Amino acid sequence: MKKWSDSKFSWLALKMIPNLGNISYKRLLDRFGDPANVFEAKLKDLIEVEGVRKGTAKRIVSKAWEGSPEDELMRLKECGARLMTIFDPSYPKYLREIHDPPPLLYLKGNDIPQSKTMVGVIGSRNPSHYGLKATEEICQGLAIRKIVVVSGMARGIDSAAHWGCLTGQGFTIAVLGSGIDVIYPESNNKLFNHIVEKGSVITEFPLGTPPEARNFPIRNRIISGLSKAVVVVEASTRSGSLITASLALEQGREVLAVPGSIESFKSTGTHLLIKQGAKLVENADDILQEIGLNYPYSKEVDRNKKIALPPMEEDEKRIYDILGDYPIHIDQIVRQSKTEPARVANFLTTLELKGAIRQLPGKMFVVF
Repeated sequence: MKKWSDSKFSWLALKMIPNLGNISYKRLLDRFGDPANVFEAKLKDLIEVEGVRKGTAKRIVSKAWEGSPEDELMRLKECGARLMTIFDPSYPKYLREIHDPPPLLYLKGNDIPQSKTMVGVIGSRNPSHYGLKATEEICQGLAIRKIVVVSGMARGIDSAAHWGCLTGQGFTIAVLGSGIDVIYPESNNKLFNHIVEKGSVITEFPLGTPPEARNFPIRNRIISGLSKAVVVVEASTRSGSLITASLALEQGREVLAVPGSIESFKSTGTHLLIKQGAKLVENADDILQEIGLNYPYSKEVDRNKKIALPPMEEDEKRIYDILGDYPIHIDQIVRQSKTEPARVANFLTTLELKGAIRQLPGKMFVVF
């Protein structure tokens, strides 16, 4: 049949066999070579493959898959994406080595670079200003050092990781917990398009798959599987990011964590990881040193060099020095500066106009 001449058809068809998981799929490939051969195999030979039940084997023999591989391929082409099989040379080498690698990946954007080191960066969906700023700076530093940043394009830390990498003119990979044609959250539409242009968006979920909660733990093993190390920024002890960290350890990856405030519950998980032996991360160089890439870096951008401050009056500088990366309420600034509230408000407005500080909701202020 003509449709079988397209190898992607057989790969999709086998993936559409009910109750056939990734591990059993891989074992069938190991036994028969490729999906087309699997469909030509005899029932008794299929049953001999570990993990393949008789009912599943019968479905393979009778080609009783659920869905339409032809429609999936047509829709895939229409949305500008493509399929990558585990046999493709462009399939990520580290991902191929995990216990249950996805036999098929949907990809939109550029081919995944095989020669570059990848680092996963994950964390809270509701981070603090400090968490966002630290993530962006670290990922920009990684990008400048030609490291690929991998994350999940979720709200918060994930989005900051991608934006930071893109700001550093780097290559970033977004691993979705939905179909390649389903942008989640919708507010990340702009980010999605930027990643497609400058990096790669991938998923193992079929087209149209909604971003259901059960998909994200499945997605997370790909983030860690792609990466040589995983960095956690702002995660509570019950965060899904800690589950990803555990997966990373099981896969033999390094786990690192960015410390936060001892007063923030959002840092309890990252501090727990550090107590358990995770490398403490302050900058991109800490990450590269941990994974053995402590070669001399380009001096094009020195991330430790402070940005030049605008000219300030003496009283403005005194107010500025009270602020830091953690948001401070205006009442606390008044108390610490021992200055009248009206004058503090004026100084803060002037500093914000000069681009030195930033006001957050609730009359909270941080350095820019």
